[in-house]
Parts: sequence; C-alpha cells; structure tokens
Amino acid sequence: MLDKYFPLYVFVFISAFLITATAEKKLIPALSKKARQPIYEDGPAWHLKKSGTPTMGGIAFLLAATATIVSTALFSLLFISDEVASALIISLVYAILNALIGIIDDVKKLKKKENAGLTPTQKILLQLLAALLFLILRHTFLNDTTTLSFSFGEIDLGFFYYPIAVFLLLGIVNCANLTDGIDGLASSVAFAVAVSFFYISAALNVETGVLSASIIGISVAFLIFNLHPAKIFMGDTGSLFFGAILSSCAFNLKNPVLLIFIAGVYVIEGVSVVVQVAYFKLTHKRIFKMAPLHHHLEKCGWSENKICIIAMIITFILSIPAYIFYLP
Repeated sequence: MLDKYFPLYVFVFISAFLITATAEKKLIPALSKKARQPIYEDGPAWHLKKSGTPTMGGIAFLLAATATIVSTALFSLLFISDEVASALIISLVYAILNALIGIIDDVKKLKKKENAGLTPTQKILLQLLAALLFLILRHTFLNDTTTLSFSFGEIDLGFFYYPIAVFLLLGIVNCANLTDGIDGLASSVAFAVAVSFFYISAALNVETGVLSASIIGISVAFLIFNLHPAKIFMGDTGSLFFGAILSSCAFNLKNPVLLIFIAGVYVIEGVSVVVQVAYFKLTHKRIFKMAPLHHHLEKCGWSENKICIIAMIITFILSIPAYIFYLP
C-alpha cells in the first residue's frame, strides 16, 4: 500500500530520468573525444570491438542524484522531518564519495590507456574510509543502533554489527563494480534492486522510497543509451555509485542484511570471481569458462540482452525472502 508521499516519489523518478537522459545525450559526444573505454585484453574476444566507446557516463548519475536528492532533502526538512533529510544527505554523500573513487580509477585507466587504474589496495582503503564515514554519520545524526529490524521482531548484533556492516558496504560496492562487464547489465540489476527496495519502502520509509525512485529513474534513462550495443559505458564512476547508494537503502531500513537477498545478483557475481580464483589456485583448473559469471554465460552463447533480462528476473526472485522477513 502506497502512502501520501507517492506523488513525491513520482516527481523524483521523473526528475532523475529527465536529468540523466539529457546529461547522457550531452556526455556522449563530449566523452567520445576525451574518455574512450580501454578493453581488457583477456576478456571475451568479441568485446574488443567495443574499444573506443565513451565511458564515465556515471557522471550523469551524480548530476541527477544530487539535484533530486538535495531538493527532496530540503522538502523533507520543511514538510516531513529532519531525520529524513539527514538520511537522504548522508546516503548521497556516501554515493558521491564512492563515485569520486570511481572517477579517479577511470581517469587513471584513460591516462594509462589500459584497463588498470587504482590498485586493489588503494581502492579498498578509500572505500573503507567512505564506509566508516557513512557509519559514523549515521550514528551521529540518525542514532543508528546495532539492532536489525525484521517482520518478526528485532535482533541486536552488538559489536558484531560493525564488521558485518563494513563487510556488506565494501562487498556490495565492489560486486556492483564487477557486475559492470557487459552492455546494460549493471544498470539492469540496479533497476531491479531499486524496484525491490521501493516495493519494501514505499509505505514504510520515505528516505528509501526517494532513493530507490531516484535510482529507478537514473537506471531506466541510462539503459536507453547502454543496452547492447552500448553508446556509452558508466565506468567505475557509475558502478561504484550504484553499489553505494543501493547499499545505503538497506541501512535506512535498519537492516543491511537485506542486501544479501535484494542485491543477490551482485553477490553471485562477486562469489563467482572468488570461487574461480580459489579453485584455480588449488587445482590449476577453472570452474567457469570465465569469471565473473556473466562472461561465462556469454561464452556459453547467451546474448548480452538475454543476460540482462535473466539477471533482473533473478533479482526479483532473490528479493522474495527479504519481503517475507521484513514486511509486516
């Protein structure tokens, strides 16, 4: 059941969609001159033809999210509550910080003209700082506790809440980054995850309703330009942004564990890489033809659009336990 703020969610969706679509249309010719995507040489051979496609389309996400979320936060400050406004701004700050890490990574790749930017250690340390700041801000301004909310009651994790929270924040952000490997996949999954969060939050949590409506608008607009054959890629700028802002939705719902289910496709993609590497080190053999999983499916003959559709369907299916264990 939707609440009285549904018109606000519609406004956020339309605004985010229009800003993203307009910005991407302007960015494509501009980035075609300065930001052409280098392609990983060890990837599928047919991806080499994508070399030169403009990247860093995630810049439009920043513009759309900042405009819609800041304006909604001001509205919330005047007509809803200080807490909703604070939650929106903290989520936006966390997403922007991760997008900035992505920008640094993308720019380094472009300067080197190869698919290697920040080192894994550099990226993790920067993401860790962003995650810790996010948790500190939530504790300071939103009085976050170590308790998880479920439909059947609450569970207090005590001290263990913090390492679990940090692990989930870093894990989902990096798994979202790994998911961005074929045309339309990262934005398709972000759309499905946001729809699931919206379904849960629309009548329960205004800030998550606003954030998920914003992501739905951004992802739908980007898919216009990013479905196969892609006219522009989001780059790490966009994938880290998506991972961060979607992660913040679960924290606004007072249960980051929901990410394991709702962002299950991200988790599967990340686990496929870990399993592939671990198995190869132990046996010098591979479980998948290539990791992450979407490349394995490509090598099995699946089209990029088919993988996107299946990923969205799986996201909705994996979200069902979250609906059961969270919704009253």
